[in-house]
Amino acid sequence: MTPRSVGGIIQLGGTILHTSRSLDFKKDECLGQAANNLASLGVEGLVVIGGDGSFRGALDLSKKSKTLMVGVPATIDNDVFGTDETIGFDTAVNTAVAEIDKIRDTAISHDRIFVVEVMGRQRGFLAVTVGLTVGAEIILVPENKCEMDHVVSIIKENSRKGKKAE
Repeated sequence: MTPRSVGGIIQLGGTILHTSRSLDFKKDECLGQAANNLASLGVEGLVVIGGDGSFRGALDLSKKSKTLMVGVPATIDNDVFGTDETIGFDTAVNTAVAEIDKIRDTAISHDRIFVVEVMGRQRGFLAVTVGLTVGAEIILVPENKCEMDHVVSIIKENSRKGKKAE
């Protein structure tokens, strides 16, 4: 990458390289090949910017390589152990809140229930934070089993109480 190839990307979220950890990278032979590549190129240090999956991959690679590694937690999932908040999480929360605020007027004016899905993979940090911030009536997260009958009963109870939108 050169300064020119990364010009004009500062406002972009996510990975500009469109990368994700390959499932093959979980195999010993692929980790060994990656460790050999680092050694043959004389790479002394590797900065891993990502989330839980990236860090797991870096940990596995560190066991096969002498290359020093450091991690920078950057994921909207906010699922990196020992990290209070990751790069990208605050932006994701504020983006979701802004968009929900925009559709709330439509929900209220048309007496509609809106279901909003946010990312977060296997963790509900983003959903809970956004849901609490916007005053959601129901927040579903992957950590807890969703009982649709319970969700329907909450919606019906709110309707009975005269709630016009959720």
